[in-house]
Amino acid sequence: MIIARDPSAKAPRPSDSGGQFSARLGYHAGAMASRPKHVAPRPTPRLYLTTPALVDPSAFSSHLSAALDASDVAAVLVHFAEADERSLINCAKKLTATIQGKGTALLLDGHVDLVARAGADGAHLSGSAAFTAAVGQLKPERIAGAGGLATRHDSMLVAEQGADYVMFGEPDREGHRPALAAIEERVGWWAEVFEIPCVGYAGSLDDIAPLVAAGADFIALGDFLWQDTSAIRSTISEASGYLRLPEPAA
Repeated sequence: MIIARDPSAKAPRPSDSGGQFSARLGYHAGAMASRPKHVAPRPTPRLYLTTPALVDPSAFSSHLSAALDASDVAAVLVHFAEADERSLINCAKKLTATIQGKGTALLLDGHVDLVARAGADGAHLSGSAAFTAAVGQLKPERIAGAGGLATRHDSMLVAEQGADYVMFGEPDREGHRPALAAIEERVGWWAEVFEIPCVGYAGSLDDIAPLVAAGADFIALGDFLWQDTSAIRSTISEASGYLRLPEPAA
Protein backbone atom coordinates (compact mmCIF):
# COMPACT_ATOMS: atom_id res chain seq x y z
CA MET A 1 0.00 0.00 0.00
CA ILE A 2 1.07 3.56 -0.49
CA ILE A 3 0.24 6.86 1.13
CA ALA A 4 -0.06 9.30 -1.73
CA ARG A 5 0.97 12.88 -1.21
CA ASP A 6 -1.55 14.02 -3.78
CA PRO A 7 -4.85 14.60 -1.94
CA SER A 8 -6.76 14.08 -5.18
CA ALA A 9 -5.67 10.43 -5.36
CA LYS A 10 -8.63 8.06 -5.15
CA ALA A 11 -8.92 4.43 -4.13
CA PRO A 12 -11.77 2.15 -3.12
CA ARG A 13 -13.04 1.75 0.46
CA PRO A 14 -12.64 -1.61 2.21
CA SER A 15 -16.25 -2.47 1.33
CA ASP A 16 -15.74 -1.75 -2.36
CA SER A 17 -15.41 -4.80 -4.61
CA GLY A 18 -11.78 -5.65 -5.26
CA GLY A 19 -10.51 -2.75 -3.17
CA GLN A 20 -8.08 -3.16 -0.32
CA PHE A 21 -8.52 0.24 1.23
CA SER A 22 -10.25 3.57 1.16
CA ALA A 23 -9.02 6.81 -0.29
CA ARG A 24 -8.20 8.04 3.21
CA LEU A 25 -4.56 9.11 3.00
CA GLY A 26 -4.71 8.49 -0.75
CA TYR A 27 -3.95 4.78 -0.74
CA HIS A 28 -3.41 2.75 -3.88
CA ALA A 29 -4.23 -0.93 -3.38
CA GLY A 30 -1.47 -3.47 -3.64
CA ALA A 31 1.52 -1.13 -3.73
CA MET A 32 3.97 -0.80 -0.85
CA ALA A 33 6.43 1.81 -2.03
CA SER A 34 5.12 5.31 -1.73
CA ARG A 35 7.99 7.70 -2.14
CA PRO A 36 10.03 6.99 -5.27
CA LYS A 37 13.47 8.22 -4.40
CA HIS A 38 14.72 11.52 -5.73
CA VAL A 39 11.45 12.50 -7.38
CA ALA A 40 11.38 16.15 -8.43
CA PRO A 41 9.50 18.17 -7.54
CA ARG A 42 8.87 16.76 -4.07
CA PRO A 43 5.15 16.75 -3.19
CA THR A 44 4.04 19.21 -0.52
CA PRO A 45 3.65 17.58 2.91
CA ARG A 46 0.16 17.23 4.38
CA LEU A 47 -1.25 17.76 7.85
CA TYR A 48 -2.10 14.97 10.32
CA LEU A 49 -4.15 15.95 13.39
CA THR A 50 -4.20 14.34 16.83
CA THR A 51 -7.12 14.77 19.22
CA PRO A 52 -7.17 15.16 22.98
CA ALA A 53 -8.30 12.10 24.95
CA LEU A 54 -12.03 11.73 24.25
CA VAL A 55 -15.04 9.73 25.41
CA ASP A 56 -17.91 12.02 24.51
CA PRO A 57 -16.85 14.05 21.46
CA SER A 58 -19.96 16.25 21.38
CA ALA A 59 -18.23 19.44 22.48
CA PHE A 60 -15.08 18.68 20.50
CA SER A 61 -16.72 17.91 17.15
CA SER A 62 -17.27 21.55 16.23
CA HIS A 63 -13.61 22.36 16.94
CA LEU A 64 -12.48 19.41 14.82
CA SER A 65 -14.81 20.42 12.01
CA ALA A 66 -13.35 23.94 12.06
CA ALA A 67 -9.84 22.51 11.74
CA LEU A 68 -10.79 20.24 8.85
CA ASP A 69 -12.53 23.09 7.05
CA ALA A 70 -9.45 25.29 7.34
CA SER A 71 -7.00 23.18 5.34
CA ASP A 72 -6.27 19.86 3.65
CA VAL A 73 -5.82 17.19 6.34
CA ALA A 74 -4.72 13.65 5.56
CA ALA A 75 -5.65 11.94 8.82
CA VAL A 76 -7.00 12.44 12.32
CA LEU A 77 -5.66 10.26 15.12
CA VAL A 78 -8.32 9.82 17.80
CA HIS A 79 -7.09 9.38 21.36
CA PHE A 80 -9.49 7.84 23.85
CA ALA A 81 -9.86 8.51 27.54
CA GLU A 82 -10.47 5.54 29.85
CA ALA A 83 -13.97 4.15 29.29
CA ASP A 84 -15.83 0.95 28.53
CA GLU A 85 -15.64 -0.57 25.07
CA ARG A 86 -19.12 0.47 23.96
CA SER A 87 -18.48 4.10 24.93
CA LEU A 88 -15.27 4.14 22.89
CA ILE A 89 -16.94 2.65 19.83
CA ASN A 90 -19.75 5.19 20.08
CA CYS A 91 -17.20 7.99 20.43
CA ALA A 92 -15.44 6.99 17.22
CA LYS A 93 -18.71 6.53 15.35
CA LYS A 94 -19.82 10.03 16.29
CA LEU A 95 -16.68 11.37 14.62
CA THR A 96 -16.90 9.42 11.37
CA ALA A 97 -19.09 11.91 9.53
CA THR A 98 -16.95 14.83 10.64
CA ILE A 99 -13.67 13.17 9.66
CA GLN A 100 -14.39 10.74 6.85
CA GLY A 101 -16.95 13.11 5.38
CA LYS A 102 -14.01 15.38 4.56
CA GLY A 103 -12.16 12.54 2.81
CA THR A 104 -9.82 12.30 5.80
CA ALA A 105 -8.63 9.07 7.43
CA LEU A 106 -9.92 8.27 10.93
CA LEU A 107 -7.27 6.40 12.91
CA LEU A 108 -7.53 5.07 16.45
CA ASP A 109 -4.66 5.34 18.90
CA GLY A 110 -4.25 1.63 19.64
CA HIS A 111 -7.52 -0.26 20.29
CA VAL A 112 -7.00 -2.41 17.22
CA ASP A 113 -9.89 -4.64 18.23
CA LEU A 114 -12.28 -1.69 17.92
CA VAL A 115 -11.20 -0.45 14.47
CA ALA A 116 -13.66 -2.43 12.35
CA ARG A 117 -16.60 -2.04 14.73
CA ALA A 118 -16.02 1.69 15.02
CA GLY A 119 -15.80 2.17 11.26
CA ALA A 120 -12.27 3.56 11.53
CA ASP A 121 -9.76 3.44 8.70
CA GLY A 122 -6.93 2.01 10.77
CA ALA A 123 -4.87 2.35 13.91
CA HIS A 124 -1.67 3.89 15.16
CA LEU A 125 0.46 1.55 17.28
CA SER A 126 3.07 2.80 19.73
CA GLY A 127 6.25 0.76 19.92
CA SER A 128 7.59 -2.03 17.74
CA ALA A 129 6.24 -4.76 20.06
CA ALA A 130 2.69 -3.36 19.93
CA PHE A 131 2.94 -3.02 16.16
CA THR A 132 4.19 -6.57 15.72
CA ALA A 133 1.33 -7.91 17.84
CA ALA A 134 -1.39 -5.96 16.03
CA VAL A 135 -0.38 -5.55 12.39
CA GLY A 136 -1.96 -8.83 11.34
CA GLN A 137 -5.36 -7.60 12.52
CA LEU A 138 -5.15 -4.53 10.30
CA LYS A 139 -3.38 -5.40 7.08
CA PRO A 140 -4.16 -5.41 4.25
CA GLU A 141 -7.60 -3.84 4.63
CA ARG A 142 -6.70 -0.99 6.96
CA ILE A 143 -3.93 1.46 7.79
CA ALA A 144 -1.29 0.28 10.25
CA GLY A 145 0.83 3.20 11.43
CA ALA A 146 3.72 3.02 13.86
CA GLY A 147 5.14 5.47 16.39
CA GLY A 148 6.98 5.37 19.68
CA LEU A 149 10.02 4.02 17.82
CA ALA A 150 12.96 4.48 20.16
CA THR A 151 15.71 3.27 17.83
CA ARG A 152 16.51 3.08 14.15
CA HIS A 153 16.26 -0.69 14.46
CA ASP A 154 12.68 -0.40 15.75
CA SER A 155 11.81 1.80 12.78
CA MET A 156 13.26 -0.64 10.28
CA LEU A 157 11.54 -3.55 12.00
CA VAL A 158 8.04 -2.09 11.65
CA ALA A 159 8.78 -1.13 8.05
CA GLU A 160 9.72 -4.72 7.27
CA GLN A 161 6.46 -5.86 8.86
CA GLY A 162 4.33 -3.63 6.66
CA ALA A 163 3.90 -0.29 8.42
CA ASP A 164 2.06 2.18 6.21
CA TYR A 165 3.86 5.07 7.86
CA VAL A 166 6.22 5.77 10.73
CA MET A 167 5.92 8.72 13.12
CA PHE A 168 8.83 10.43 14.82
CA GLY A 169 8.74 12.88 17.71
CA GLU A 170 5.40 12.20 19.41
CA PRO A 171 5.27 12.46 23.20
CA ASP A 172 5.29 9.34 25.34
CA ARG A 173 2.65 8.50 27.95
CA GLU A 174 4.29 10.90 30.40
CA GLY A 175 4.30 13.72 27.85
CA HIS A 176 8.04 13.63 27.17
CA ARG A 177 9.34 13.87 23.62
CA PRO A 178 12.76 14.05 21.96
CA ALA A 179 14.50 17.33 21.27
CA LEU A 180 13.62 18.87 17.92
CA ALA A 181 17.17 18.33 16.63
CA ALA A 182 16.88 14.60 17.35
CA ILE A 183 13.53 14.42 15.55
CA GLU A 184 14.96 16.27 12.54
CA GLU A 185 17.86 13.84 12.42
CA ARG A 186 15.59 10.79 12.48
CA VAL A 187 13.21 12.24 9.86
CA GLY A 188 16.13 13.18 7.61
CA TRP A 189 17.66 9.71 7.86
CA TRP A 190 14.34 8.04 7.08
CA ALA A 191 13.50 10.30 4.15
CA GLU A 192 16.89 9.72 2.60
CA VAL A 193 16.89 5.93 2.89
CA PHE A 194 13.29 4.66 2.91
CA GLU A 195 10.21 5.00 0.70
CA ILE A 196 7.56 4.42 3.38
CA PRO A 197 6.20 7.85 4.40
CA CYS A 198 7.13 9.43 7.70
CA VAL A 199 5.15 11.74 9.95
CA GLY A 200 7.02 14.40 11.88
CA TYR A 201 5.30 15.38 15.12
CA ALA A 202 5.27 19.14 15.70
CA GLY A 203 4.91 20.28 19.30
CA SER A 204 4.48 23.88 18.17
CA LEU A 205 4.17 25.92 15.01
CA ASP A 206 7.90 26.60 15.17
CA ASP A 207 8.64 22.88 14.70
CA ILE A 208 6.87 22.58 11.36
CA ALA A 209 9.30 24.22 8.93
CA PRO A 210 12.37 22.32 10.27
CA LEU A 211 10.54 19.00 9.99
CA VAL A 212 9.41 19.80 6.46
CA ALA A 213 12.99 20.73 5.54
CA ALA A 214 14.19 17.44 7.04
CA GLY A 215 11.92 15.50 4.69
CA ALA A 216 8.69 14.70 6.57
CA ASP A 217 5.82 13.67 4.31
CA PHE A 218 3.16 14.52 6.91
CA ILE A 219 3.21 16.91 9.86
CA ALA A 220 1.29 15.91 12.97
CA LEU A 221 0.06 18.83 15.03
CA GLY A 222 0.21 18.36 18.79
CA ASP A 223 -2.09 19.53 21.54
CA PHE A 224 -1.19 23.18 20.95
CA LEU A 225 -3.76 23.23 18.15
CA TRP A 226 -6.66 22.86 20.59
CA GLN A 227 -5.45 25.14 23.38
CA ASP A 228 -7.26 28.21 22.06
CA THR A 229 -10.46 27.02 20.44
CA SER A 230 -11.17 30.49 19.04
CA ALA A 231 -7.91 30.34 17.07
CA ILE A 232 -8.14 26.85 15.57
CA ARG A 233 -8.78 28.06 12.01
CA SER A 234 -5.99 30.62 12.12
CA THR A 235 -3.57 28.13 13.68
CA ILE A 236 -4.32 25.56 10.97
CA SER A 237 -3.90 28.20 8.27
CA GLU A 238 -0.58 29.27 9.73
CA ALA A 239 0.55 25.65 10.00
CA SER A 240 -0.34 25.09 6.35
CA GLY A 241 1.83 28.03 5.39
CA TYR A 242 4.84 26.35 6.99
CA LEU A 243 4.36 23.30 4.78
CA ARG A 244 5.87 25.14 1.83
CA LEU A 245 8.94 23.33 0.63
CA PRO A 246 12.35 24.96 0.77
CA GLU A 247 13.50 26.54 -2.47
CA PRO A 248 15.79 24.15 -4.38
CA ALA A 249 19.43 25.07 -4.44
CA ALA A 250 20.52 26.83 -7.60
